[in-house]
Amino acid sequence: MKKKKKSRKNRKGEFSNTRLFDLLLVVFRENTNKKLNYKQVSKILKVKEMGVKIQIIDVMKDMVISGFLEESQRGAFRLVEKTSKIITAIKNTNQRGVYANIDEENEVYIPKEYSQFALAGDEVEVLLFSKNKKKVEGEVVSVINRKRNEFVGIIDCSSSNYFLIADDKKVTFDIFLPPKSVKREFLDKKVLVRVEGWNENYKNPIGKVVEVIGEINDHNTEINSILYDYGFSPKFPDQVEKSANKISKIISEEDIGKRLDIRKTTTFTIDPKDAKDFDDALSVKQLNNGNWEIGVHIADVSHYVKKGGVIDKEAVERATSVYLVDRVIPMLPEILSNNICSLKPNVDRLAYSVLFEMDEKANLIDYKISKTVIHSDVRFTYQTAQDVIDNNEGKLKSELLLLDKLSKILRKKRQQNGSINFESTEVKFILDKDSNPVDVYFKESLSTNHLIEEFMLLANKTVAKHIGFPKKDAKTFVYRVHDLPDTDRISTLNNIVKKFGHSINNENSNKLSESLNNLLKKVKGKNEQQMVETLTIRSMAKAIYTTSNIGHYGLAFDYYSHFTSPIRRYPDLIVHRLLTKYMNGGNSFNKEELEKVCKHCSEMEKTASRAERDSIKFMQVKFLQNRIGEVYEGVISGVTEWGLYVEIVENKCEGLVKVSSIKDDHYIFDEKKYALIGYRSKATYQLGQKVKIKIQRADLERKQMDFILV
Repeated sequence: MKKKKKSRKNRKGEFSNTRLFDLLLVVFRENTNKKLNYKQVSKILKVKEMGVKIQIIDVMKDMVISGFLEESQRGAFRLVEKTSKIITAIKNTNQRGVYANIDEENEVYIPKEYSQFALAGDEVEVLLFSKNKKKVEGEVVSVINRKRNEFVGIIDCSSSNYFLIADDKKVTFDIFLPPKSVKREFLDKKVLVRVEGWNENYKNPIGKVVEVIGEINDHNTEINSILYDYGFSPKFPDQVEKSANKISKIISEEDIGKRLDIRKTTTFTIDPKDAKDFDDALSVKQLNNGNWEIGVHIADVSHYVKKGGVIDKEAVERATSVYLVDRVIPMLPEILSNNICSLKPNVDRLAYSVLFEMDEKANLIDYKISKTVIHSDVRFTYQTAQDVIDNNEGKLKSELLLLDKLSKILRKKRQQNGSINFESTEVKFILDKDSNPVDVYFKESLSTNHLIEEFMLLANKTVAKHIGFPKKDAKTFVYRVHDLPDTDRISTLNNIVKKFGHSINNENSNKLSESLNNLLKKVKGKNEQQMVETLTIRSMAKAIYTTSNIGHYGLAFDYYSHFTSPIRRYPDLIVHRLLTKYMNGGNSFNKEELEKVCKHCSEMEKTASRAERDSIKFMQVKFLQNRIGEVYEGVISGVTEWGLYVEIVENKCEGLVKVSSIKDDHYIFDEKKYALIGYRSKATYQLGQKVKIKIQRADLERKQMDFILV
């Protein structure tokens, strides 16, 4: 008898009201237009326990109130007809289901059973059901466009069948692999699988192994897995490589004759020490009137990569180069990015140039945009150029000192106009010969970094205004825009910084930018610096590519584009082509077509950033694997209901302190305060707070580190 009671209890425990709600929805959707009572439903669910049957009655009544069911006659229920349809994109996924936007403020939840395997970024058609005033549920009727159909993972062969278990935990389904397609050499390896059948009538999509990536936990395997998982192949297709290899390295006299020849003007590049693709160069020449001609020269990729060719199609698909911890995956084949297009020293190169006439006070007198042929005299690194400036001696001393002086004036003017000064710390790993991280250092931003930044900003702004002004007559163009900050987030930020004696003036956009700059300056070196910088960045909109110019708030520019990096960014290549077209008298480009490319490039930029973060996370876990049990000082970098994210001060590695591991109290998440607060003690763990942690676990497979507070 006791055993039977225990069994009943377990059975009832299986069915929480939420779980039962989802199961009943399945039953009624599979029996559309049928009237079902609790006995019929219980039979379908194979429920015999009276306690669960009563629970079914209660949940069905709740579903009537929620608008999912109607009681057509006493005790008999049927599904309410579905009428409202929307087309939207999946925003997020979890183990229970997926979420999509109804509009800017509202979202719909779709149970996993009715998601048709939709994932974040997929475009779907959804039928809506009103559950209550605050929550809407629905089902995916059809998937219009799937963002991805290739997945990385490990093959599970624990049963009689084969399934791919995806590395990406947001992929909430396994992929069935027909036994005949699975070879022995696929097992115990990381593999890339392409889904060939998404039929919703099956429990799982059907896939096929298209590539063995390598051994599990091997360094190259894991890095390549990250790339494949985000849709970036580490290799170019054969036809792309072949096409690139056919491009002539020789610059013809005919090409030179069509361009402004400035090979005799002093020209040089300043780039990172390990750079191979030199997008930009600078030149300096004094004019007869005493002013200076400062040239910003950009690799003329558009001369070599023609619209619609195989190289161009691959470039637009990739949209950007991907910069991982130990390698670069270029947008263009290396023979182009590192050789033919790259503005290497001591060779003639084709460029797209903006030539500025400036006086000693960095006032812009005039400018000219022209296709050119250049000859770089010197290749500086940021550090070697900085040494010349600091020591007042070395190659091209006068040119570097002049540009340093002008760039500082430009920077000051920009900040006075409202440009927000974010100075983020970049973490770099020192790797051994096997690409294992042995140490960490922080990349310092030198004045030569600012020098290059200011002249690139000036070129980008000038090109955008050249085409976009006046707005009423402007031809279709690609702009880099940045919207105003989110007002609610700014208010939240203001409430938090007030506790530290700071405040934000958000009367208007100008006052806000000035106030944010002052805030960022005041918190430098203080305990709250990390928190304030993090929250300020979170309050900002994301910069995107678009044909509709709204200006760039963060830079305080009315006109801004990306012109200076066509080797590594596809929007810059488009800008080069549009410039040429319009300067030759061409008609305005199709806006709708261009907007689609802009949207794709914005999405790929975000995807590349996520891949870069994953590679950093992988290296961080690798770095801390041999440091289990060690104690470090950290700063709380994130607060969630499940715990605290803590960044180690010494090496910027981030891990999770699970809320369940904090034993001294029951902690509740306060979303507005970005804090965990003890229920009894009122002890607070808040964003930006310093804590001591011990490294508990470093899981390479999950790219996750677990800390405990000490």
